[in-house]
Amino acid sequence: MPADDRNPPNAPDAAESADAMIRFDGVVKRFGDHLVLDHLDFTVDRGEKVTLIGPSGSGKTTILRLLMTLEKVTDGVIWVGGRPLSHQLRGDRLVPAKEKYLREVRKNIGMVFQQFNLFPNMTVLQNITEAPIHVLGRSRDEAVEHARSLLDTVGLSDKESAHPTQLSGGQQQRVAIARCLAMSPSVMLLDEVTSALDPELVDGVLSVLRDIAVTTDITMLIVTHEMRFAREVSDRVMMFDDGRIAEEGPPEQIFGDPREERTREFLKAIR
Repeated sequence: MPADDRNPPNAPDAAESADAMIRFDGVVKRFGDHLVLDHLDFTVDRGEKVTLIGPSGSGKTTILRLLMTLEKVTDGVIWVGGRPLSHQLRGDRLVPAKEKYLREVRKNIGMVFQQFNLFPNMTVLQNITEAPIHVLGRSRDEAVEHARSLLDTVGLSDKESAHPTQLSGGQQQRVAIARCLAMSPSVMLLDEVTSALDPELVDGVLSVLRDIAVTTDITMLIVTHEMRFAREVSDRVMMFDDGRIAEEGPPEQIFGDPREERTREFLKAIR
């Protein structure tokens, strides 16, 4: 059946919806003739921290971009919080989601990118409060109070009046993390958030993320080559290769005793 007019495929029942925050149901993504995701099925439970590992080009970042609606699925359906993300219900049919619907659903999803993507003409405080005020409709006082609390969380209370160009890369990434948290997301996506940083700045950013993973019930989907970090914060690790899950399991098993040769090859290559 064509992707733009279908019956809901295996729509989550009430019990499943109670546990699953993210569900990929037969998701296919192509760029032209290039198949990036090949009928991908997986779920991430509410509050679960899941890390995606694998070689470049295996589809990891595409998964995050689909969840942020920066890309559209070629086929299949993505569900978030029991609601279709890539599609919307019209009667008993699923049709491609309209922009207004997408904006509403993705309010619950925050992403921290490889590049910090801060507004250079705004102060740190303005970068963090802009979206809560204009997207969530919070009062300025409420947004500022929350932003200052988050700046304290990421260790930058003294930088609220600074502009991004006055900060180190690690500080900018911590502001980006605070900006993501300011939207009170149910889902937090992390895309190689330390890859653009000098090595001496990586630990500070990862320390902030460890604290968030331990102290919040935010569902986290993490793409990283920092294997020690993945081992420490993940409830589950999924190894991707050629748009498919080659292996998945708890971090102790994936990193300590992987079953698949492809996983062993990948881990050996990056150590």
